[in-house]
Amino acid sequence: MIKRILLGVGGTPYTSVAIQRAVSLAKRFEAEITGVTMFDVERLTNVSTMPIRSETTVERVSLTKEDIEKAIGEFTSACAAEGIKYQVKQEEKGKPFDTIISLARYHDLVILGLRSIFEYDISFEEPKDTLARLVSAGVRPIIAVSDTFRPIRKVLIAYSGSMESAKTMKRFVQLRLWTDVKLKIVTFHGSEDKALRLLYDASDYCRAHGFQVVHEWNHGSPKDFLLPIASYWQADMIVLGNSARNLLIKQALGETSLYVIRNADRPLFLCQ
Repeated sequence: MIKRILLGVGGTPYTSVAIQRAVSLAKRFEAEITGVTMFDVERLTNVSTMPIRSETTVERVSLTKEDIEKAIGEFTSACAAEGIKYQVKQEEKGKPFDTIISLARYHDLVILGLRSIFEYDISFEEPKDTLARLVSAGVRPIIAVSDTFRPIRKVLIAYSGSMESAKTMKRFVQLRLWTDVKLKIVTFHGSEDKALRLLYDASDYCRAHGFQVVHEWNHGSPKDFLLPIASYWQADMIVLGNSARNLLIKQALGETSLYVIRNADRPLFLCQ
């Protein structure tokens, strides 16, 4: 049951979609939303981490503050229009990661932007410093929204058969964020027999929870084929799990997960 949603308000191109997603879910579940501002002063004043731009540091900080204030106004107006209880919290001393980790303890769902996840104008060249850090800190589940809002009617579940992947699938199913969606479970495995056993068991679990399910086995690499499958099937969201091996190697996010986060054009559900 969703009763408290944590929303990252960062003044990025993803913010409006994140607000719309949070408000629509809060209205459905009669939940409240905590909007937390994502403003990292140290990053904005560190020229070496920023793209080449014509603005001075002072101008950059000022513009970012203006964007965040506009986002806060958009958030509060959207909540008021739908009669949703809300509050706004400022990040503590310009440390958005610490703030979101702390607040996530007392929220049922976190909603953020897909690539510019927390900081204004962030680069995803160092994912270990962004999403992976939150995931490894236990922030879950996360909906990472794309820059375009879409109704969720078809959901693709990437399933490896690992315990981590199963937990992600089960969490999505149990939350029942969208009860009338069609699910497609896809697994990538060299052995067709093993893949079909995994798909049968996973599909049976989802059907037991009342979902309509189809499945697909692909013997190729998930890094190469997961996003094309999602596009061809016209999935509105991807549920992204992980494998135990990659969990150890990549500090909670495997190579495929990082690739999908960097390149996906549709929202992700993450619960590593």
